[in-house]
Amino acid sequence: MRKIQLRDAKARLSAVVDAAAQGKPALITRNGKPRAVILSFEEYKRLSDVPSFGRLLMSAPPGLRKYVRRSRSPMRGSGL
Repeated sequence: MRKIQLRDAKARLSAVVDAAAQGKPALITRNGKPRAVILSFEEYKRLSDVPSFGRLLMSAPPGLRKYVRRSRSPMRGSGL
């Protein structure tokens, strides 16, 4: 990923966006510190479309219970 200073990104925004659309993201810095990333919309969609933890659990293959053993011992007191 290439680093671009903010003032340079402003001056060449069209080129930076075109490069991101071609799969070349850019890290925008201000005073030498990372501040933003420009990436393609497709990459953004891929990264933001993360399933919830519940959905991940529900998508586990059936029959997994025979490999996972649950403790049947009584629960400990909470001490409240």
